[in-house]
Amino acid sequence: MRGPHNILRLIRTGATFERTGAMGVVLEAMEAPASLRLAARILGWPFKWLGYKGDPSLSPAPRALTALGPAYIKFGQILSTRADVVGAELASELQVLQDKLPAFPTSEARAMVEAEIGQPVEALFSDFSEPVAAASIAQVHKAHLAETGTPVAVKVLRPKIEAAFRRDIDAFYFAARMIEALSPGSRRLRPMDVVAHFEGVVMGELDLRLETAAGAEFEANTLEDDGFHVPKPRWDLSSRRVMTLEWADGIPLGDLAAIDAAGHDRVRLAEKVLTTFLSHALRDGYFHADMHQGNLQVAANGDLVALDFGIMGRIDEYTRRVYAEILIGFIRKDYQRVAEVHFEAGYVPANQDVDEFARALRAVGEPIFGMDASQISMARLLSYLFEVTERFGMETRTELILLQRTMVVVEGVARSLDPHINIWSTARPVVEAYIKDSMGPKAMLRDLVRTAQVLSRFGPRFPQMAEDFLIRQTTRPDPVPRSNRWVHWGALAAMGALGLVIGLML
Repeated sequence: MRGPHNILRLIRTGATFERTGAMGVVLEAMEAPASLRLAARILGWPFKWLGYKGDPSLSPAPRALTALGPAYIKFGQILSTRADVVGAELASELQVLQDKLPAFPTSEARAMVEAEIGQPVEALFSDFSEPVAAASIAQVHKAHLAETGTPVAVKVLRPKIEAAFRRDIDAFYFAARMIEALSPGSRRLRPMDVVAHFEGVVMGELDLRLETAAGAEFEANTLEDDGFHVPKPRWDLSSRRVMTLEWADGIPLGDLAAIDAAGHDRVRLAEKVLTTFLSHALRDGYFHADMHQGNLQVAANGDLVALDFGIMGRIDEYTRRVYAEILIGFIRKDYQRVAEVHFEAGYVPANQDVDEFARALRAVGEPIFGMDASQISMARLLSYLFEVTERFGMETRTELILLQRTMVVVEGVARSLDPHINIWSTARPVVEAYIKDSMGPKAMLRDLVRTAQVLSRFGPRFPQMAEDFLIRQTTRPDPVPRSNRWVHWGALAAMGALGLVIGLML
């Protein structure tokens, strides 16, 4: 229930950060102003006793986030990829949230597998290991199929995880309402819509049948991608709370020492992470939207292996073309065109000045070029971007939230592998290839063919539509004014011409 009881939940959130010592650590890592740090301490101290104690064996920030619940853990996972925002030390501490959380008993996992699949574990698998990875929503066990001995990964949801997420999301809705009520200027950011989007993503992640379907689609899309591998799901051994897929051996991308010891090229891996994401987002419109280090491995042969398909992103063709034009505009330093695309897509209100917006975008982009990643403060850049969006009245685009969030995470992962990577030069070949394929003459012809195919399904109805149109024109009591008749007859002629074109094309 989204009621005032959530005030206690939000107070407890702040109190938990204060009690675990995470409040000061996080604010200091994010270089918060001294006044904000002091205010947080003053407001948090009286309620400190309400905070959760957490696991004392963890460092302050992971301790607070794990105590607060899975939704907060998800937020921590994102920050763990952004050493440039929260600092290398805190980012390293937060990596424990990716796949090294406390596991629940194997006996419970086995019981859930039996209940979901409908057969004893011994009949399905010749062995069933202790947890090999545990994250915020589920944990993974290694097993071997009883019939063939093939190794598989068995993912099992945490007990009562749905209730825990609903409780957190409930509090987020309450906070969003409070923000909108107390700060009318924040409404352009659409906090309620953002939380609703987050809820939809998370609730989908809690049904492993949907994740199995996502994994199967992603595997089919990337089957021909060189140097990229997606484990194949097993539908017969998957259900709402259990998912089985082929086992994939590899080194997690967060284990830099092991990657170096194995002789893998981290610079190449960083480029692969970034270009793979862009390729999937632009080419397929379907991308892995949770690409932190815990969900990515490097295989012995150097292939990049993707795991965990609970959060996938999908964007339509029009949005992909807009996104590509914005990216290539930044890459080519054509800020005027970037500004125009924002206006054409409706991202910026029409009453704003396009030239002024282009000038603001130049102030965002120019400092990046000619610098490697280690010289750029992403925290300051994001802060300035927020100022720009506020000044020009840009609303949050919920359809782009997952894409933007994933881009931030992917860039963070790439930077952790190669601190000197330049995202613009790395992205340029992928974006230019997409634009060449999707926005040239061949693409226009392809769009026309698709349009004709859609309209052709209405072909059998065209004669009746024409007849109804003519009957209305001859029987209506008030004739159409002469000045408007050309519109109606033009529409009828266009309908007939379209039918002829479709007939010739098909």
